[in-house]
Amino acid sequence: MQVITTIQALKQYIRVLKERRSTIGLVPTMGALHEGHLSLVRQAKKENDAVVVSIFVNPLQFGKNEDFARYPRTFDNDCNILSQEGVNIVFNPGAAEMYPDGFCTAVIPESLEDKLCGKSRPGHFRGVAVVVLKLFNLIQPDVAYFGQKDFQQTAVIRRIVSDLNAGVTIKVLPTIRDQNGLALSSRNAYLSETERNDALCLYQALIRVQSLVKTGIVNTEEMIREMEKIISQSKSATIDYISVVNPETLESVQKAQSGDVVVLAVRIGKTRLIDNVILTIYEQPILSDT
Repeated sequence: MQVITTIQALKQYIRVLKERRSTIGLVPTMGALHEGHLSLVRQAKKENDAVVVSIFVNPLQFGKNEDFARYPRTFDNDCNILSQEGVNIVFNPGAAEMYPDGFCTAVIPESLEDKLCGKSRPGHFRGVAVVVLKLFNLIQPDVAYFGQKDFQQTAVIRRIVSDLNAGVTIKVLPTIRDQNGLALSSRNAYLSETERNDALCLYQALIRVQSLVKTGIVNTEEMIREMEKIISQSKSATIDYISVVNPETLESVQKAQSGDVVVLAVRIGKTRLIDNVILTIYEQPILSDT
C-alpha cells in the first residue's frame, strides 16, 4: 500500500494505473475509520482493479464554531486497517497541499446547500463540493463510494456529477449500524455511555415511521409528530430538524411516496448526529365487497 501526501506523486501513480487500463475505485473519507467506511472499501475492492482511499479532514466544510480541531484523527490505525483490506493508495494531503495560497474557487450547489443540514451549517456543502470535485479531478476514479448515512451529501455529489459531467459513477451503500441500531459515525466517539444510549432515539424514531408507513399512513406531519414524541423522551436530545423529502430536490413533501427519505439531525449533548431511512410505501389491498 502506498501512502501519498502530494498531488504530484498522486498524479504520477494515477497515470501508471490509467496506462495499465486499471479501473479505479475511490472512497473519500476524513479518517477515524469504522465499519461503515470499510463496507465501502470492500465493495470498491470487489468492483475495481485498484482502490484509492483519501484521508483528509477538510477545513472548508467546518464552520467557525464546529469541531475541526478536535475531529478524531487516527491516521496510523487507519493505515493499518486499510493495508489489511488490500487498499492500493492512501491519499493523505495537508490543507496547504489541497488549498495553496491564493486558492479562491467555490463550487456552489445552489438549490441543495441551504436545506436540512445546510441551514445550521452554512457553507458546509460548498466545502464538500470543492473537495470531492478536486478528488475526482486528481484521481479520475471510475466509481466513487459513499454511505447513505450522509444522505444530503450524496444528493449534492450526484447533482454536481450530473451538472458538471464529472464522468464518475456514484455508488451509495446502506448505512452500517451497531447492534443496537445506532448509525456508525466517527463522531460517536464524542458520546458518553449515557449519551450513546440516548442516541438510540434516532433509530427508534426511524423504525417507528417505517411501522406507520406499513399501516398506510403517508401524511408526513403525522410521521414527524410521532418521531418527535420518541426523541423527546431522551433527556440529552435536542432536535435540529426532522423532514420527509424528495431524494433529488430535498424539498419537503406532505404525502410520502416510495423513494422519499426521512431525514433527521439531533444533538445528543454537544454531539450532532444525523440519520435517515428511504421509504417503501406499501400498496393497500383493494377489499372486495363480495
